[in-house]
Amino acid sequence: MLLAEHREAVCDYARRMVTDGLVVGTSGNISVREGDLVAVTPTGVDYASLRPEDVPVLRLDGSPVEGALRPTSEMPMHLAVYREAKDPDGADVAAVVHTHSTHAVAVSTLVDEVPAVHYMVAAIGSSVRVAPYATYGTQELADHMLTALDGRRGCVLGNHGTVTYGTDLAAAYSRAQQLEWVCQVWLAARSVGSPRLLPGAEIEHVVDRLRGYGQK
Repeated sequence: MLLAEHREAVCDYARRMVTDGLVVGTSGNISVREGDLVAVTPTGVDYASLRPEDVPVLRLDGSPVEGALRPTSEMPMHLAVYREAKDPDGADVAAVVHTHSTHAVAVSTLVDEVPAVHYMVAAIGSSVRVAPYATYGTQELADHMLTALDGRRGCVLGNHGTVTYGTDLAAAYSRAQQLEWVCQVWLAARSVGSPRLLPGAEIEHVVDRLRGYGQK
């Protein structure tokens, strides 16, 4: 079975999205890339019953390679990230996570950029843009997403959800979690007052600090 380890990871993280409240039902999707091949969640399948052999494998041009099920309807978005998104530090883009997380969607209906209420905005970049709404599964949505991702490792899709990427699935998923948490914090603070926001210079400073964060 092609990309066996990656297909198993896709199943594990898809179920984790549900458990962590980042999606409801069969919404959201995950993909992992190795070379010219991409393993991605299938469309309309309950993640609780998803098996590695159910995970479709496609080429970067979208042509099917292995797996009987159709890939997610958001495949144009995933492929656009792999083909065109540029990591700010030049790292390889090897995984994409798309959520329908509640707080991020709520924030997307209010602002054009996620307010910098916490320095972990820097996990995405110097800011987090909100892409204009477009119908799911369309090239228009993929194009809006790419514009919002310019120089960033994630974005919010207007009235829709979030997209994050990373050098592996763990990194992409962690960014999705951090983005949802920052949105939740801002909404909580905004519900009782006018939140104090961090200046852009501080977020840029944290972006630099995060480059050396953690164990090597």
